[in-house]
Amino acid sequence: MKLVAVTSCPTGIAHTYMAAEALEQAGRAAGHEVHVETQGAAGSTPLDPALVASADGVIYAADLEVKDKQRFAGKPFVDVGVKKAVHDAPGVISAAVAAVESAPAAGTPAPPTAAAPAPAAADRGPGTGTRVRQWLMTGVSYMIPFVAAGGILIALSFMLAQVAWGGAQGAVEVTAVDAAEVVAAFDPASLQDWSVILLRTGQLAFGFLVPVLSGFIAYGIADRPGLVPGFLGGAAAVFVGAGFLGGLVTGFLAGFVALWISRWNVPKGVRGIMPVVVIPLLSSAVVGIVMLVLIGRPIAAAMEGLTSWLNGLSGANLVLMGALLGAMMGFDLGGPVNKVAYTFAVTGLATEGLTTGAVQYQVMAAVMAAGMVAPLALALATTVRKRLFTHAEQENGKAAWLLGASFISEGAIPFAAADPWRVIVSSLVGSSVTGALVMAFGSSLVAPHGGVWVLPLIGNPLGFLAAVVAGVLVSALLVVVLKTVKRDPLVAADRADDDDRDLVAA
Repeated sequence: MKLVAVTSCPTGIAHTYMAAEALEQAGRAAGHEVHVETQGAAGSTPLDPALVASADGVIYAADLEVKDKQRFAGKPFVDVGVKKAVHDAPGVISAAVAAVESAPAAGTPAPPTAAAPAPAAADRGPGTGTRVRQWLMTGVSYMIPFVAAGGILIALSFMLAQVAWGGAQGAVEVTAVDAAEVVAAFDPASLQDWSVILLRTGQLAFGFLVPVLSGFIAYGIADRPGLVPGFLGGAAAVFVGAGFLGGLVTGFLAGFVALWISRWNVPKGVRGIMPVVVIPLLSSAVVGIVMLVLIGRPIAAAMEGLTSWLNGLSGANLVLMGALLGAMMGFDLGGPVNKVAYTFAVTGLATEGLTTGAVQYQVMAAVMAAGMVAPLALALATTVRKRLFTHAEQENGKAAWLLGASFISEGAIPFAAADPWRVIVSSLVGSSVTGALVMAFGSSLVAPHGGVWVLPLIGNPLGFLAAVVAGVLVSALLVVVLKTVKRDPLVAADRADDDDRDLVAA
């Protein structure tokens, strides 16, 4: 058969491409032709329309709303999360083949006396919970680049300010300077002026976070009609101080209002102006009024309470939060629980009025450090105890060094797929240790990604590195112990194959 597929994950970095590769390999192994469109962070190259037209079936392996889904209308399909394609690509291929085989042939009417066949389970669209998660992750995925750009610029500003003002207090001094005055009388030779400009540029990027989050949640629900009310709702949330919680609410509100209006049965003469006048006008009016008049203030009060609670945490409570977030990052290695912790950290950076020592920056540091532990630990384990791992795992371990150092937790997925309970238990324990230590050491981070490559932007980098090393050692030791206690039969078979090859070679 000829199958086409679309893969996408919330960050568009690792799972998107791992799923594509897994589906292509599984398709070849099963004797099928599989062509994949990766809708990742670097954009996507759409499948050739002729290829889509000739395809027997479609695979959606996506945690986001698939772009231009109407291209595949009428074709049998399976709809799974991207993680399913990574872990069980052969099963996904089999489900797609079954969906094609159970679908009626094109142009073949059902017998007049036969009851309409029930749709195959594989052809059912995602459930309500999955759709809500997809819409939410669509907004988060578009928001992350703004967080990355703004956060790194702000961190660079703080570093430069410490030089310009001659001490750590410079990171505080730069926030007190009137940026408008600096812009009006900018001196290219002044490090202080450059620090202020970098800070203001990063703050401007941060200013888009909530509107982008809201706008693209609405876009995920209603497509292009949702963008205008979604962005406006996000801006209204910022105006009333409702922050990212307000952006979440207005994103869903704008999406459903725009979708509802776009489905109105209007006279033919009005259809032409619906997408450019009627839908954006009416949906924006509804969303703006609801946020500014009805729900904005209560949400703003909730945001203030959340911020006060976070900033009030200290000592054991802060360490406990770090351990919990670390455990979430290590539990499913880029899956839903991992993404909840990461989204909590990223959206915390969107909070207005953060100071250089805000707890939100420590939360971001704990989450990133914990997310680096699993791949680094397994890379270490495959290096020091090779005989406990298959040849393929040893090769994966070499790549995991770079993936872990770059904060790509998915580098541990091949190990977890082969030996779930040992790897997940080890990852969970080590990641929670790292999260707790980062909080205890008071490390902070404004940038939401980068791993060791943004080390100069981390507050207390030595503490951050010490926490990562501690977690990696704990996880590596634990996975080695667990594998030693009960040897994996697959490893034993692989080792026997290696011994046979060595004997033949000799």
